Amino acid sequence: MRYNKFILVFLGLLLMSKSIGQQEAQFTQYLDNMQYYNPAYVGSRGMMNVSAIHRQQWVGIEGAPMTQVLNINTPLKYESIGLGLNVLNDRIGSLRQTWINVDFSYSLRFKKHDGRLSFGLKGGINLVNNNLSSLYAVDAGDFLATQNISNKILPNLGAGVYYHSKHFFAGLSVPRIVESLADPMGLNYIDQRHYYLTVGGYFIANRMLKIRPSAMLKVTENAPFALDGSLAFIFYDKFWLGGNYRVLESAGGFFQYQFNNQFKIGYAFDISTSKLFRHNYGTHEILLSFDFLMRKKSIYSPRYF
Repeated sequence: MRYNKFILVFLGLLLMSKSIGQQEAQFTQYLDNMQYYNPAYVGSRGMMNVSAIHRQQWVGIEGAPMTQVLNINTPLKYESIGLGLNVLNDRIGSLRQTWINVDFSYSLRFKKHDGRLSFGLKGGINLVNNNLSSLYAVDAGDFLATQNISNKILPNLGAGVYYHSKHFFAGLSVPRIVESLADPMGLNYIDQRHYYLTVGGYFIANRMLKIRPSAMLKVTENAPFALDGSLAFIFYDKFWLGGNYRVLESAGGFFQYQFNNQFKIGYAFDISTSKLFRHNYGTHEILLSFDFLMRKKSIYSPRYF
């Protein structure tokens, strides 16, 4: 049965990871932020979508990661083409990064089933500021503590492929192909290439309930695999209640409410599963998402991914 194969793939991914590290921004509600990871996703909803997420990680720790992201994407009149704009502001300690990217996708349809295969490109810049002199230095004369970065512009190029049908999706992407150094001496290394594999879908349990499992695997050079697993229960296409586990790092849950077929809000909360648990008050995330009706089209149900 098709769903049995899907569950086996999902469980297999959960067993592949041993540890996790963080360089790029991460999100608990990652399926509502797919454009950030994969440019091939843009236009796949069949209508214009605007979404925003605010994430405050490890509340109570000074300098902990804080991220805001804005996504806008839409199919064009010629529906095989999608365009999007992605803006991300990320702060970790003294480091501030602002990513501005334009996304493009081209989709292929299949005659024998309802799936679509999309190829995407991402291009833009990263504006970097790193005020190292604001940090406390054990050695007051440390040379590294004086190497500030101010409004450094780094180029970015990304690519991805994304397949989706009514009940299933899978994507492979590299959102940042260009590995950049923020200063010529190599003291402030910023961007390392990350590879993302996402897989998921949903199935109908009964008249009132749909279940949506998903997983995201991240691979980068000289670091362990990182893996997120998520399971959402959707009641009456209105209430979304789910759980998320980030291997050897955190566990949490999220709640989303679908006001109508266009507007959705969400909240997620994570707690650390490592020793860091004793030193912070968890991670909080807020989501807003809105689909715009296209002319001569109607939304027959909310989108599940």
